[in-house]
Amino acid sequence: MSVQTTEIQRENPAGPASLDLVNPKTYLENDMAAYWRRLRTDHPVFWHPETADRRGFWVVSRYPDVQALFRDNKRLTSEKGNVLVTLLAGGDSAAGQMLAVTDGRRHKDLRNVMLKAFSPRALAKVAGIVRENTRRLMAEAIRRGEGDFAADVASVIPMTTVGGLLGIPVSDHPYLLKLTKSCLSSDEADQAPEEAFLARNEILLYFSDLVAERRENPQDDVISTLTRSDINGVPLTDQDIVFNCYSLILGGDETSRLSMIEALHALSSEPGEWRRLRDHEVDLETATEEMLRWATPAMNFGRHATTDFELHGEQIKKGDIVTLWQMSANRDETVFPDPYTLDLARTPNKHITFGYGPHFCIGAYLARVEVKEMLDALRTFSTGFEITGEPHRIHSNLMQGMSYLPMRYFPDEQGLAAG
Repeated sequence: MSVQTTEIQRENPAGPASLDLVNPKTYLENDMAAYWRRLRTDHPVFWHPETADRRGFWVVSRYPDVQALFRDNKRLTSEKGNVLVTLLAGGDSAAGQMLAVTDGRRHKDLRNVMLKAFSPRALAKVAGIVRENTRRLMAEAIRRGEGDFAADVASVIPMTTVGGLLGIPVSDHPYLLKLTKSCLSSDEADQAPEEAFLARNEILLYFSDLVAERRENPQDDVISTLTRSDINGVPLTDQDIVFNCYSLILGGDETSRLSMIEALHALSSEPGEWRRLRDHEVDLETATEEMLRWATPAMNFGRHATTDFELHGEQIKKGDIVTLWQMSANRDETVFPDPYTLDLARTPNKHITFGYGPHFCIGAYLARVEVKEMLDALRTFSTGFEITGEPHRIHSNLMQGMSYLPMRYFPDEQGLAAG
């Protein structure tokens, strides 16, 4: 069956039962692995039909295409939004100011400023703090014997890391964590769109106050560095800094938190892989990369077409929304042999969990450090673990993962004693 649009005939691969990729429930109620396999095989560029109250959009599912289009800043732009909520709403108010939704020369200049704030000296210092905090939190959780890994460990490490970089007071971390968890996803079904909107505004207001404070009283943190930064002699405005702090707090929290939770969940059902990790049969680096591929917390990002072009016989028109699906690309059988098997020794492992090209995630290094240190602490301080209840999955059309993971740990007394 096909769906007629006002422009061209576009095929719907699943007929009248096609899944609605905008509805968060879709990802919890359907076999998405089978869906993506079918799209990759038969419909690598698929038109997701419009409805009475929203636009249609293109869905790109194969790894080579997703990678190539992430890199393509000629035929595609991020400046009208990069996530479904803003793409379908008609644009992003931070375009041209926030790194994630800025292109061209301004993007390059802004990225260079941000990279200076994330200098090797600053990141080396933070990596040491991540290791210390992670080992302490994991040891405490394992000694307690039972608890919610998501709340006890995975929610604390990333916020402590990015919060420390930005100079956010520790007392404010729980407040910001609550807001970040509402911006792009929800612990509950049917969260009203207004709640996510209010959470985003609360974060922007919070950073507006913090930027003003840092201009008056600079400290050794990223925000203070940004207040002293300029592009071609023009200082960054408060709004420039606020928008990019918003992006950093969301990216710095969500990716690492959801990846760590999924890592423990996956290892709980893969005793063979856990044994390989615990017995040091696999490198921590390769294990970390496989966990990031396996989790793929950000399911998709989007662009607008700036010109007409053809892909796999489909005619993409100027102004069309084009969505790029990492969750499918990271399971592409042509790139990852046996992609639905967790293999902590997988190499090569060129996953695109952090995107690709000009918009490659600026926080990728820190996310890797956090996941790596969690895995190392887990294998050092415990002999095993098990899930004791039903995990809670988040509701989102952007992020995937869990917000609750009840665990029982079996301590390694020798490892705990050695610290």
